[in-house]
Amino acid sequence: MNLARYCLENAGPKDTDTAPEVIGPSGACLEKWSYGRLSHTIRAIGAGLKLYGLERGDRILIRLGHSSDFPLVFFGAIAGGFVPVPTSDLLTAAEADQLFLDSGARVVVHDGRTALPPSATAVVGPAELEALKAQAPGPIAGTKADDPAFLIYTSGTSGTPKGVLHAQRAAAGRRPMYDGWYGIERSDRLMHGGAFNWTYTLGVGLMDPWANGATSLVYDGPRDPRIWLDLIENSGATLFAAVPSLYRRILKYGTVSAQRFPSLRHGLSAGEALSARLHDDWVQQTGRPLYEALGMSEISTYISSGPRVPTRPGSSGKPQAGRKVDILKEGSGQPEPAPTGEVGLLAVHRDEQGLMLGYWGKPAETAEAFWGGWFLTGDRAHRDEEDYYWYDGRADDVMNAFGYRVAPEEVERALSAHPNVAEVAVVDVPIREGVSLITAFIVPHSPGFRDETALAEHARKVLAEYKRPKAYRFVRGLPRTPSGKLRRKALISAA
Repeated sequence: MNLARYCLENAGPKDTDTAPEVIGPSGACLEKWSYGRLSHTIRAIGAGLKLYGLERGDRILIRLGHSSDFPLVFFGAIAGGFVPVPTSDLLTAAEADQLFLDSGARVVVHDGRTALPPSATAVVGPAELEALKAQAPGPIAGTKADDPAFLIYTSGTSGTPKGVLHAQRAAAGRRPMYDGWYGIERSDRLMHGGAFNWTYTLGVGLMDPWANGATSLVYDGPRDPRIWLDLIENSGATLFAAVPSLYRRILKYGTVSAQRFPSLRHGLSAGEALSARLHDDWVQQTGRPLYEALGMSEISTYISSGPRVPTRPGSSGKPQAGRKVDILKEGSGQPEPAPTGEVGLLAVHRDEQGLMLGYWGKPAETAEAFWGGWFLTGDRAHRDEEDYYWYDGRADDVMNAFGYRVAPEEVERALSAHPNVAEVAVVDVPIREGVSLITAFIVPHSPGFRDETALAEHARKVLAEYKRPKAYRFVRGLPRTPSGKLRRKALISAA
C-alpha cells in the first residue's frame, strides 16, 4: 500500500484525463497536467530524491508556495518511500527551523521565496527541483499500509506545534467521504480555498479528486475574498471547499445570486463550526446546498451531511457510512455510549483506517489520547434521536459558570441567530483570581450596532441564565489562524 499509488491509480484514469489544473486570479488555466504526465513526474521526483542519500522513512521539509510544485514534491516524496513534512509558506525562518529540527528532516525543498530554516544543510532549490523532474521515473516504493506516509503539524495556536504522523493507508481511509460528503464524480472539478500545508486541503483538494479520477483546481494567486466568485465561475468548478469564514467573506464582498457559477453543484465546509445563519444565507443567496463536515488533523472528516444526508443547519451531520464513531459518557470508569441528547466526548475507534499513527516523538501524549479502544478527539458533542451529531466545542474550551459546565459553541449558536450578529465568539474572561465572566465578542452586521440590551434580551429567551453572557464586546473581526480557525485564547489575552 502506497498513498501516492492509491491516489494516482485507484480510479483507473486515462493517461490523457486532467488531474491538477493550475488557475490564475481570473480563473484562466495556467497549467494543465494529465494523469499520465502527473504520474511520470511524481515518480521522477521520487527517484531523484534518492540521489540526496535519503533512506526510506526519512523526512523532507516542504517550503513551497501554492503552486503545482507542492503536490508534485509531496506525492513524489511518498512515491519514493520518504515522508514529506508540509509547512506554511508564511512561516518565518525561526518557525520553519522549529519544525525542521523537531521532525528530524534530512532535506528541505524550497521555491526561492520562502524562509529557510537556518539549521538546514541539504537544500533543494528551484533549479535542483527542475532537475529532479527531468530524472527517469522510478518505481513507486512498495510500502505497507501502516508505514509512515506524511507528517503534518497542527497550527500551534496554543503552544508548540505538534506533529501528526499519518500512514500510507490514510488516503484509502478517506473512502467514506466520497459518498458521505462530496457525492464526487469522475467529471467533477474540485476547487479548495485553503493552503496545502493543511490536511483539509491536501485531502479534499488533492487526494480525493485524484483517487476518484476527477480534476483538482489549484489556485495560484492573491487571497482577496473578492476574487473567489469569479474564480469559481470562470474555472468551471463543480465543487468548492473552504472554511466557513471564507464563505462568510464571499457573501460579504461579492454579488452573489443563483445565476452565478452555473457549473457549481454544491459547497463543502469544514475546519470550524458552520453556523445555521451562514448556512441559510449561502443556500438562499446561491441556490446551492452547502454540506458541512467535522474532522481534525488526526483523522480528517468522519461526520458530515451530503447529497445523501440532508443538512440540518447547526449540526455537522451524521457519522459517514462505515465509520466507527461514538459519543462517550463523561466521568465513566470505562468507555460507554452517552445517552441520546447528553453531551459527551466525541471519539473515533482505533480501528479507523484513516486514524493517525501517533503524535511525532510524543508516545506518552499519543497514549493519553486513547481511552480503551477509542481515540478521544478532544471535542464534545451530543446526538439527537435521528442520529445527527451536534458539536459542543473543544473539551478544553468548556467554560465554568458558577459550577456549571458551558460549551461556548452552544452560546454562540444561540447568539448567531440574532439578525444583527454577523459573527460571534464566546469565552470566559478572568476578571480577578478565581472569577471569570462569560463574554461574547460580537462582529455586528452593521458597524453602528451596539445594542447590548437587545442581545441580552435575545439570550434570555433562548439560554438558561447561567449560560448567558455577562458582558458583550463589539469588535471588527475575530482573531483566526491562517486556515480560518478561531483563536479563543487571543480573545482572552486581548480582553
